Amino acid sequence: MRFGEPPAGTLIARKLLETRVLTVASPGYLRKHGRPKHPNELQDHSCIQFIDPLSGRLFEWEFHAGKKVLPVKTSGALVLTDVGTMINECIAGTGIAQLLAIGVQPLLDSGRLIELFPDWPGETFPLYALHPSRHHPPAKVRAFIEFALKAAQGATRSRAK
Repeated sequence: MRFGEPPAGTLIARKLLETRVLTVASPGYLRKHGRPKHPNELQDHSCIQFIDPLSGRLFEWEFHAGKKVLPVKTSGALVLTDVGTMINECIAGTGIAQLLAIGVQPLLDSGRLIELFPDWPGETFPLYALHPSRHHPPAKVRAFIEFALKAAQGATRSRAK
């Protein structure tokens, strides 16, 4: 299982879902620092940065609305490689974060996090199941991929309600 585009090579990739990338903050952070009204205003805020642990590259922030793509330079004192820590720091009010909707929907529903730019809904991130070969994959690999596909479809359907 891997978020992001699959690596080039001999692995077979099956897309399970695409989840939205959300820009979120805690109510406490917004009370203290104000709520940005446009993505460009993030330059004046503390943003929690994320480094992809596989590539070692800093994720760049961008916003999508239809065909419009808006890259935004962000900065912040906290740079992490662990999504769980990033979520906890965002909830604690350390800064603004970009997170995947599939991982934070309960926190949005409970009000512990607030989506900042619902008018920029177009950026998505895929989740793939990867396996070594299309030629006679083991039954347990096929079964797991089918299970994961059904679970992903159920997760996206429940969020659409």
